[in-house]
Amino acid sequence: IEEMKAVDDSLKAEEIATKLQQMEFRKAMALDSIAKEKEALRMQKAHEKEMRTEKQTRNWYIGGGVVFLLMAGAFYFRWRSVRKSRDIIEKEKGLSDHLLHNILPEDIARELKEKGKVESRNFETVSIVFTDFKGFTERSAKLSAADIIAEVNYCFEAFDVIVEKFGVEKIKTIGDAYMAAAGLPVSSDDSVNRAVKAALEMQSFIAMRKVELESAGKPFFEMRVGVHTGPVVAGIVGVRKFQYDVWGDTVNTASRIENSGESGKVNISEATYNIIRNDPDFDFEYRGKIPVKGKGELDMWFVNLK
Repeated sequence: IEEMKAVDDSLKAEEIATKLQQMEFRKAMALDSIAKEKEALRMQKAHEKEMRTEKQTRNWYIGGGVVFLLMAGAFYFRWRSVRKSRDIIEKEKGLSDHLLHNILPEDIARELKEKGKVESRNFETVSIVFTDFKGFTERSAKLSAADIIAEVNYCFEAFDVIVEKFGVEKIKTIGDAYMAAAGLPVSSDDSVNRAVKAALEMQSFIAMRKVELESAGKPFFEMRVGVHTGPVVAGIVGVRKFQYDVWGDTVNTASRIENSGESGKVNISEATYNIIRNDPDFDFEYRGKIPVKGKGELDMWFVNLK
């Protein structure tokens, strides 16, 4: 009996040992499972945190990109606006400069822009060229106002081209009279020569225009031209509608020389003749002493190109 009891106790001990081993195994399995669950949970949280970080970074990039695009767009439109404004200013400045150079000699325009004013100057040898259409009032009666203006403008535009060609400064027009000057605002040794050549070319233009209009059965103008040389004072007149002008007895005498001339001729004074008398470009025809209002009798010559 005792042996059977011992065997029974041995069997129970083995059974208990087996159960204990099973319990330890299950405990180990449970701990391992818990560890795996914890690791999985940690990795999930880490992944979620990484995703949130990436999302935040992406949102920052997107936000920064939007801000950059907005700033770039604002800068671009600002740049375009500034450039457009600058272009407009440059264009207006160009138009102003062009207008100023049309009104004033280049040197005078430059001085006016730099200093805001132009000092009057004395010039010792300036040739004044005066032109005037003969019988303008009578011939104008045969034309409409529009036709008169168109014809005078057509002739004066041609004169503008001629004086520019010879480096002579247009001073102004007074009705049907055209006034120009050579030897200012910069003096030169050949200014008288250029003034006389410009006057002769003006007469040639009017002669050709007369043939053209006469052949078409239309009224035409004939013209007197006078040239006188002497000292003048030159400067700008006015503040708003200013112009470059000349003053002095030389201007008045030039007007008298023109009035004492003949249609189709260039009449010059003694002062002009004495400067170019030996110029190989010209032929002269002495007219004698011609009575001039307020001046007495003055020696005059007709001049032609050789």
